Amino acid sequence: QVQLVESGGGSVQAGGSLRLSCAASAYTYRRSLMGWFRQAPGKGREGVAGIYTGAGSIYYADSVKGRFTISRDNAKNTLYLQMNSLKPEDTAMYYCAASEYRGSWFFAGAYNYWGQGTQVTVSS
Repeated sequence: QVQLVESGGGSVQAGGSLRLSCAASAYTYRRSLMGWFRQAPGKGREGVAGIYTGAGSIYYADSVKGRFTISRDNAKNTLYLQMNSLKPEDTAMYYCAASEYRGSWFFAGAYNYWGQGTQVTVSS
């Protein structure tokens, strides 16, 4: 069964932190690639971070590098996104995604499965 459920979004002031969680079914969690995307109103879906299973290679968008950390908890089948030093431009709906294939982590079309999203709002 395919399932991705995000949580942890909310409203914070600039400079604050949030940790997003993505609880996955065992099947989905074992897919080749998992990632976090975000979509602000009127904009396209942007890859934030991706992690490949196996080697555990991790990648970040330049806009979040040094501030966000993607990680996995294999015992809980959960993907995380720790977000520090948040900025107003980080405001968006954040989505967790998983892919059967080892495609380009930043390309939304490479992912087969998506969660429903969790809203992050950062005020100045």
